[in-house]
Amino acid sequence: MKYQVGDEILVIHSNEEGRIIEIMNDKMVMIEVRGVKFPAYMDQIDFPYFKRFTEKKLFPTKAAPNKIYVDQIPKEKIQKNDSKEDEGIWLYLVPKFRLDDFNDEVVDSLKVFLSNRTRVGYQFDYAQTTNTNDGFSIASTLAPHTDFYIHDIDFEIVNDGLGFFIDFSLMEPHKKKADHFETQVKIKPKQFFQKVEQLKEEGSPNIAYHLFDQYPDKVEDNYVPLDILRNAGFKVYDASKIKEHIPAARSVVDLHIEKLVDQFSHLNNAEILQIQLNEFEKWLELAQLNHLPSMIFIHGVGKGKLKQEIHDLLKVKSGIKSFVNQYNEFYGYGATEVFFSY
Repeated sequence: MKYQVGDEILVIHSNEEGRIIEIMNDKMVMIEVRGVKFPAYMDQIDFPYFKRFTEKKLFPTKAAPNKIYVDQIPKEKIQKNDSKEDEGIWLYLVPKFRLDDFNDEVVDSLKVFLSNRTRVGYQFDYAQTTNTNDGFSIASTLAPHTDFYIHDIDFEIVNDGLGFFIDFSLMEPHKKKADHFETQVKIKPKQFFQKVEQLKEEGSPNIAYHLFDQYPDKVEDNYVPLDILRNAGFKVYDASKIKEHIPAARSVVDLHIEKLVDQFSHLNNAEILQIQLNEFEKWLELAQLNHLPSMIFIHGVGKGKLKQEIHDLLKVKSGIKSFVNQYNEFYGYGATEVFFSY
């Protein structure tokens, strides 16, 4: 192989020097440049010796009749890297290839990176899940303009409902910025496989998912005097009696659209799904507020889209002890039972 771990290299497109810290496969290596680690294809790097040899020399190549003194040597300008622009936060999936029995190149695993392309540092809680288990989680910090390697995952689990959930907060809290910001990426297998093939054709090193551009501002609580609200016809309740005016919790909620709205023939599938999920969130919160030990959501069987969305949300909701979708004598497999922890 042309390169070995520890070799000094030159990144061709940026003309920066670094070193190899890992051989990923016969086409890709992990390199480190000025403290930042990232993957690169071997045709994107080269040895730095030719560059060093051909760089413009400090002294004139033509023989000069007179001596050149130290104070006559032009000083080299220091290049400051202040041109970096904020490009947001990214999730990178880097395929690691191997050759199968037919000598075809196939993906063996995926390396997962978080990339901070901003001037702000973040704390984050990361969770990788599938339909069958909770996968892997970690909490750490992401410094400005750095890449953070998280872990490797088997390529096979892409078919198991692979998802990534990341909750960000500022390393240096700001009174005008949100306390935290949740993002998620759900992998759709068919589209992801197409991206892998496109990556191989274009020679790109990774598959990138843009999480956000700028950390959001805090939502301001606009105070309105109660008398103004009463005079406008709004009902104003005493905060100490708030529970008296909260709808009673339900132990069973039917999310079929005909049970939620009177007219729905004009709605498309996406609009129907959003109404169902809004009702799910509403009754889930009421159940927790009223300290129910458990409840049942009837979502039907169908294509399973509503059930899958509910299960994905339950995996990241606080206060959820467990949930199960098993055969029920009343609902068959068309309902999920949720158990709460307090």
